[in-house]
Amino acid sequence: MTTGTDGFEALTIGRRVTFSKTISESDVYLFAGITGDFSPNHVDEEYMRKTRYGRRIAHGALAIGFMSKTSTMVLEGLPGTWISYGYDKVRFPAPLFFGDTITVAYEIVERDPSQLKTFARVTCTTQRGDVVCAATHILKGVE
Repeated sequence: MTTGTDGFEALTIGRRVTFSKTISESDVYLFAGITGDFSPNHVDEEYMRKTRYGRRIAHGALAIGFMSKTSTMVLEGLPGTWISYGYDKVRFPAPLFFGDTITVAYEIVERDPSQLKTFARVTCTTQRGDVVCAATHILKGVE
């Protein structure tokens, strides 16, 4: 049986992966259906036209879901069992609009060998260069 210790050495500071995706209307509506979050911010174009955003915005939690994808990508090919230990300092500094293409960058910036934890800087950036979501993600190896 492999444990988190088996792949920990490969999770070096600077290890980085990226993922890009264009946010579609169906992405937002499917996410709303799964979560039950049908806020007018996400599903009511007329309502949002009257706001400073001028149009619908995607859920911040949808962007976090894409962060989760990159945390899985950084582990590809490594032995052991890993869990997401959580996200710290999650921020949404700019809106994520329907039709935006985001690039999620996941980079390990710190390691704690005694706890088998890595800490990664994760950012979601649009094609315009706007950071729409940022967080620190913690991975933990399971012994």
